[in-house]
Amino acid sequence: MIDYWVSVLLGIVEGLTEFLPVSSTAHLRIAEAMLRIPLDDPYWKMYSVVIQLGAILALTLLFLGRIIEFIRTFPEGEDGRHTAWNHPLTLTLAAFVVTAVPSLLLTKVIGEHLENLHFMALALIIGGIIMWVVDAWSVRQDARVHEVEQMSLPQALWIGACQITSAVFPGTSRSMSTIAAGQVAGMTRPAALEFSFLVSIPTMFAATLYDLAKALFPGIHLGGHHHAVNLGPVASGHAAIAPVTMTLHGWLVLAVGFIVSFFVALGVVEWFLQWVRNHGFVLFAVYRLIIGFALLSWSARLVAG
Repeated sequence: MIDYWVSVLLGIVEGLTEFLPVSSTAHLRIAEAMLRIPLDDPYWKMYSVVIQLGAILALTLLFLGRIIEFIRTFPEGEDGRHTAWNHPLTLTLAAFVVTAVPSLLLTKVIGEHLENLHFMALALIIGGIIMWVVDAWSVRQDARVHEVEQMSLPQALWIGACQITSAVFPGTSRSMSTIAAGQVAGMTRPAALEFSFLVSIPTMFAATLYDLAKALFPGIHLGGHHHAVNLGPVASGHAAIAPVTMTLHGWLVLAVGFIVSFFVALGVVEWFLQWVRNHGFVLFAVYRLIIGFALLSWSARLVAG
């Protein structure tokens, strides 16, 4: 029975933090460490990958109308002024590809950082400072892009490139890197946030489904490398996942976490959109600093002990 309560708690953590710019990777690691779950346990590694699908499905459901609109209006767009090179659908896929290819090549480097709490603490702190500075700077600028339809291909490529940092440095947060990159590129808060959500859908689906397939079907590999793929933080969020033999109990625990993360994420995304329109990202920057310094102190005590 205890496993089900652990699954509920981890599902809540995943749903709350996956799309906020606070790093779901770091929060899941903290929760697992506090619950004394071994960070290298194959089942719980696979579990942390799968419950992300619940959060991703929630986001896809919320943005389904926009996605259908983009598909329906491709390539000219709703206003008839777009081309196949600057349509939002193309820009989303371009940002995904720019993130995916380098992330695949850097899987070994990524895997070395994914279980290092000290490293994640530093990423939380540095990312919080960057987000605070960029947000304060951007509100004083005259933003040129007020909606995703006004974006250009270079802006999408820039955001995709910045998203790589969140894959290489767990704790940075995919949301933080894409939102800050969008603001630097001249986008308003809501526009940067919406594009961050849109590009996260293909990124997280690709990485999560690949890692799940590797865990359940260990014969699957890419390019001869047996490392988990991290196309975005925590799109995979794990070092190599050992093969897992599933039992009925294991499937039920997994289902609980999946369902909880879906419903929690469903509420969080709507709230986050409204909050950002009215208040910006300072609250999340301050939270990152608090959690980052607390984790830094805790990880130091764990090493000393």
